[in-house]
Amino acid sequence: MNRVRVELGTRSYDVLIGAGLVAGAGKALAPMLRRKRVAIVTDETVATLHLPALTHALEAEGIAVNALPLPPGEGTKSWAELQRVTEWLLEQKIERRDLVLAFGGGVIGDLVGFSAAILRRGVRFVQLPTTLLAQVDSSVGGKTGINSPNGKNLIGAFHQPSLVLADIGILETLPDRDLLSGYGEVVKYGLLGDAGFFDWLELNGPALRVGDQAARLHAVTRAVEMKAGIVSRDETEEGERALLNLGHTFCHALEKATGYSGRLLHGEGVAIGCALAFELSSRLGLCSQEAPSRVRAHLRAMGMKVDLADIPGDLLGAEALIALMAQDKKVIDGRLRFILARGVGEAFVAEDVPGDQVHRLLTDALSLRK
Repeated sequence: MNRVRVELGTRSYDVLIGAGLVAGAGKALAPMLRRKRVAIVTDETVATLHLPALTHALEAEGIAVNALPLPPGEGTKSWAELQRVTEWLLEQKIERRDLVLAFGGGVIGDLVGFSAAILRRGVRFVQLPTTLLAQVDSSVGGKTGINSPNGKNLIGAFHQPSLVLADIGILETLPDRDLLSGYGEVVKYGLLGDAGFFDWLELNGPALRVGDQAARLHAVTRAVEMKAGIVSRDETEEGERALLNLGHTFCHALEKATGYSGRLLHGEGVAIGCALAFELSSRLGLCSQEAPSRVRAHLRAMGMKVDLADIPGDLLGAEALIALMAQDKKVIDGRLRFILARGVGEAFVAEDVPGDQVHRLLTDALSLRK
């Protein structure tokens, strides 16, 4: 098992990474409890596969359990489900010193974290991420929230967990498409700030995909180390933390354009967004022409979506996609901010990107769909 510390003063916490952490959850959580009871919010898929094991681990330590399974999918990050979760937690008489467990992927982690942030003006919660995407990204850093008809994650709060238990063994039950979606976030870390990690992924990504536990442990740990360091230095995204949004300005617009549906998973959108960001960087003369080709080659070798042409169904035009980008959280004074790159591992925040270049890039990318 590996341990990564997120240093935030009195709100610091550990991220534990390894196989078998769900089975050991009772021993890990018991010392944190003033009352031996927890409330678990999960989704129906995770509940069927893994809730009995978690419940057994907790009850073995004398911890009483109540659980609320929610429908799976991005649609659950909504006002209606936020109200449902929060009212249920109140019915369970959850107090500020109790623990709420978010047991699922990024949707559950974001939703439950937001509910914990507003319940009684803030209760403690623990992340037990069950997807690769959640383990390397959304479970760490305290970003919580729900979606709006106007865009993704526009309503939320910063609320740090008290502990994260990332059980890589649980990834064995993850469908291949969902695993690859999470891999889009893994690759992002190498692209934004660790060229050596991207080198390693080019060699070891295929083994990670087919279940190599050592490869998965290393990849999750390195990604969490990078995110923990950035969050510790810039918790509320005033500067450096914006780098974690590499590919996301494009991604969030594409997710909105596809209705947050199964047509495009979040990590798939991130992968396409990273490829577009590197292509835009190359067109602006910021990096070599080889860099975007290398990014696309690796993503393609892993069997991932890389181009707008890989998204099934109709898609909006370039102007409409740019309009969706204008609702992105990274917009400042009406100006879009992009995360661009001078090369693999050398990302930076750009606030002066010519709009006509973005329009031309998207127009060219959309033309490949015909």
